[in-house]
Amino acid sequence: MSSNANPAGTAGTIRIRLVRSPICAPVKQKEIVRALGLRKLNQVVEKPDTPSFRGFVKKVPHLLELVSE
Repeated sequence: MSSNANPAGTAGTIRIRLVRSPICAPVKQKEIVRALGLRKLNQVVEKPDTPSFRGFVKKVPHLLELVSE
């Protein structure tokens, strides 16, 4: 078994919200937002709580925020 296995199901996910438009952001930052599946302002997506997805959020903290339940 991997160490990321979660029997509860939802505790292994993070919720990410797009809070600012990436229109004037550099292309690389736009690609990060699009790769997360975010297209509209205030849209929320659930992604696995892995270091790679947390790194996406850290790259563009001025555009994204983590939503607490």
